[in-house]
Amino acid sequence: MSVDLLGGWFAVAALALAAFALAVLVMKLPRHGLTLFGAALVFGLAGYAWQGSPGQPSAPKPAVAQAGEQGTQMVEGRAALFDRTLPPPNYLVTSDAFARRGQFADAAGLLQRGLKDNPNDLESWLALGMALVGHADGVVTPAAVQAFGRARMIDPGHPGAEYFLGYAYRQSGEIVAARNVWKGLVDRSPADAPWREGLAEEVARLDDMIARAPMLQGQ
Repeated sequence: MSVDLLGGWFAVAALALAAFALAVLVMKLPRHGLTLFGAALVFGLAGYAWQGSPGQPSAPKPAVAQAGEQGTQMVEGRAALFDRTLPPPNYLVTSDAFARRGQFADAAGLLQRGLKDNPNDLESWLALGMALVGHADGVVTPAAVQAFGRARMIDPGHPGAEYFLGYAYRQSGEIVAARNVWKGLVDRSPADAPWREGLAEEVARLDDMIARAPMLQGQ
């Protein structure tokens, strides 16, 4: 990697760290808010890596390597939402290892088997939704929507299911669907929820995008 590309990555990392420091020292977000904020930073950097490709060589990166990078970002973004007092189930650990290698079908299969014996594990349902989206090359399938829905049913007060479902829609170009999911989360969130203000701003940006793009209004 060239010096210029390294400099670009360091600049992005510095901005992320500065934003996190602002949240801790100035905004004084509570722990639950910090975990979601940290997840947003992880996924924001993931989006930069996928779309901006700051270190892309002259030849396209092999699909397997790219899928592995995406899987790693998915795992880390989800894990940032959970304060682990107990180790995760073994099947989730193994599934994450498959996801980090871009083997989303294997990851989803393990999760589906594990959830038969552990059907109320919110994190596993989130992981399944993400693995199914990854296996479909970023398409939000009905099965993925169902997995995120099960996660929300387990803990309606936890923002993870709608946050990541909305993010998946946004990454796949389904802007109206992303806006509707995130707007629903904003409307259902308590006024003092640490994620509410930032997410409301995202919804406003998507509303502006939709208003400026007639082709989106028919989605």
